[in-house]
Amino acid sequence: MGRPNSESREILALAIPAFLALVAEPLFLLADTAIVGHLGTAPLAGLGVAGAILITASGLFVFLAYGTTSIVARQVGAGHARAALASGLDGIWLGLGLGVVSAVVVGLGAAPLCGLFGASAEVTGQAAIYLGISAASIPAMLVVLAATGALRGLQDTRTPLVASVLGFGANLGLNLWFVLGLGWGIAGSAWGTVIAQTAMALGLVTVVVRRALRRQAPLRPEPMRVLRAAVAGAPLLVRTLALRAILLVTTWVAAGLGDVPLAAHQVASTIWTFQAFALDALAIAAQALTGKALGAGDPLAVRAATTTMIRWGAWSGLVLGLALAAGCRVLPPLFTTDAAVQDALAAALVVIGATGWLSGLVFVVDGVLIGAGDGRWLAAAMAATLALYLPFVLAVRWQSEALARLGDSVAVAALWAVSMVFMGIRWGFLRHRVRTDAWLVTGAER
Repeated sequence: MGRPNSESREILALAIPAFLALVAEPLFLLADTAIVGHLGTAPLAGLGVAGAILITASGLFVFLAYGTTSIVARQVGAGHARAALASGLDGIWLGLGLGVVSAVVVGLGAAPLCGLFGASAEVTGQAAIYLGISAASIPAMLVVLAATGALRGLQDTRTPLVASVLGFGANLGLNLWFVLGLGWGIAGSAWGTVIAQTAMALGLVTVVVRRALRRQAPLRPEPMRVLRAAVAGAPLLVRTLALRAILLVTTWVAAGLGDVPLAAHQVASTIWTFQAFALDALAIAAQALTGKALGAGDPLAVRAATTTMIRWGAWSGLVLGLALAAGCRVLPPLFTTDAAVQDALAAALVVIGATGWLSGLVFVVDGVLIGAGDGRWLAAAMAATLALYLPFVLAVRWQSEALARLGDSVAVAALWAVSMVFMGIRWGFLRHRVRTDAWLVTGAER
């Protein structure tokens, strides 16, 4: 009887701080969206285009968080504290290098990248302004991912919580000052992002370096170790490429529906991200606990924790989804004064809310398999999901004129219904995999 209680406490000890840290980011992003939304429909839609590109540029390298968590947690489970910190620092150095290259590419290519979405000239201009400035924050974003992953692997989700609250709180304050106080428009929101992300990166790196010094772990980058870290993260990079392709194509389809559907899609995406991050708290706990238990050679503990977290994920998703659906008329006015955008957003929220339980299942099992280091299978499954999803989302684009005649609300609801088809396909693959034993590989390294 004692083990289930101990297991639940261990999950909650990691999940609660992770939840608070994860929801801090989307809550402040929601506030940023509301600030930009009150500048008008074009800036809000422009933020949707630029945000999709920026999140892709940083999200492609989310393996810096996920992969580092798994690698560090396995070393912790095996009792190799010094090696765990060295692996965490490898991830940070890799993140910095990838971030600098990405920032140059995105910053120089801001205008043509935004033009690829086919939005109106006014929307594209606003998007290019935001992206050209905020590209400077990409190195800090990737360092934050790697440092957060290292700390989670060390079973510390409290430090990332403090960094998130302080960082995103500062971002909100800066945006209010720059956008509304100084009248910088959408550029002010971008500068707030750059400053806040840089401060978060410096704070988290300081914490990791101090711990490394105490364990006498090497601080300098070693080319072969960093290369191994890059190779280890390659499968998760492929997975993320496929995932980002899905989200980018969906945004492209939204742009083809018109400025109002694109603006509504931007807000709906931000709210869905909030839901995803909230549910990801269990996924973060799953990554850390799975890696640690497999590193210690205890697959039975992994199975027990996975069963518990799947159940919690489904119920958490259901409750959160119902809350979003119930607020479908209350939330939209917080983000825009455009009545048409409000109606379209309300339709999207009903669809998102109705499938919250599915999101909970997907995020938890995804976290378990990432924690197990099952990157190759995850990459193949996401590529297959992309291939199966494309016909559905492209059908919305092909029928854009017909949907436009039915109204913006119907068009946005149709797009989000198709997006949930993507989640259903993804769950089918994950459910099949987690029921097997192929991913339960024990040891300090997979």
